[in-house]
Amino acid sequence: MKNFSSQTKREFLKRMAATISAGMVMGLPKITLAAGETIKIGFLAPLTGPVAAWGKPGLDGCQIWAERINAAGGIQINGESHPVEFIGYDNEYDPAKARAGASKLVIEDGVKFVMMLGGDTWPGAQPVADRTGMLFSTLLPSDLGPDTSTLIAPAEVHPIYNVTGVQWLAENYPDLKSAVICAQDDALGIPSVATYLAAFEAAGISNEDPILFDAATTDFAPIVSRMISLNTDIICLDTCYTEFVHPLVEQLFQQGYEGTVISCTADFYQQMIEKTSAEFMEGFIFQFPDFDDPALEQDFINFEDPGGFFAEYNNRHPGEWGAVSWEYASIMDLWKWAAEKANSVEPGDVLASMLESGTGEHAFGTADWWGKDLFGIDQALVGNWPVVVVNDGKARIQEYKWIPGWYEEHGEILKKYFTEYNIMWDQR
Repeated sequence: MKNFSSQTKREFLKRMAATISAGMVMGLPKITLAAGETIKIGFLAPLTGPVAAWGKPGLDGCQIWAERINAAGGIQINGESHPVEFIGYDNEYDPAKARAGASKLVIEDGVKFVMMLGGDTWPGAQPVADRTGMLFSTLLPSDLGPDTSTLIAPAEVHPIYNVTGVQWLAENYPDLKSAVICAQDDALGIPSVATYLAAFEAAGISNEDPILFDAATTDFAPIVSRMISLNTDIICLDTCYTEFVHPLVEQLFQQGYEGTVISCTADFYQQMIEKTSAEFMEGFIFQFPDFDDPALEQDFINFEDPGGFFAEYNNRHPGEWGAVSWEYASIMDLWKWAAEKANSVEPGDVLASMLESGTGEHAFGTADWWGKDLFGIDQALVGNWPVVVVNDGKARIQEYKWIPGWYEEHGEILKKYFTEYNIMWDQR
């Protein structure tokens, strides 16, 4: 909708949300909450297996969020206080298990909202969303399309935020002129490859052909040897799973790489420092901060007491803080605000409340409901995203970058690569 005025866009969103609210919940009758009744929220993500690092830490964070909210009086609907409870289901990053889990959570458990990692598992859950009208969230806006009216991406805007790390890198290290990317060949890796290629091109950094590997790969030495042999200034680890990033970094260290490394994530980076060295990890660029970062104490941040949340998380789960530890909890902040504003926990009402103004309170500041140009629907909450760098053994935010501003200038490049990899909304 970039050719629409802001007012026109807001009016469109209001009409769309009202239509959804009125008609989408065909499979679920509206039920008034009893006084004090617990509100159940579904958590449908990988809790075991190779992708568990982007699931289980999020559920752990949500349990802390729930305890905080319940201790403060719960969720207020029509003047009544309601505690909140999370019901987890391990989909093991398998579409069939995601479908079974979605059915159980919605039909049997009676949840009012379902949070997912998304990616390869969203196609499994989508038929349940379509049939019941349940509101789902994903951490991967590349799941969005014109037919995903009950799906939102309100926290993580993967992979679009990866442009911010490359933008910052180019501004601060203009002598770095070449890069090579490696990634697993799947629904997490490929959209990220397209995004990094676009970001490097927009920054004037040349790209070697990306090195794609099977998600069953266990020996990363040949992949690293091949990347080093290309003699680029930058090695990009894309959105590789945590179980891939660690051995890739270890191989870079063991094979004597001395260049710059950029990655979407660096979950459990302290373990990487222990297996390599603080000197080797110095300057490692990624996208997810520790929440004791002073840059999160600024007025525009919408996550309450990030330092306290970080301390409590690490007290309960030492060494397990990662990219998603806070993200699902931040989605719940937005959901709670929208439900209380609507005086309803029904999926259509909450969605209408979220979309009404065309903006939302993202963890890193007020952001726009965005995405029609790239995803076919404006249901990704896009705004600021931090660039994080390891300095003296500690990850610290260097700067916040405004993603819509980058897209306004370079969006055609990104669409070119999305088209090349057949992931534009009208190709899927």
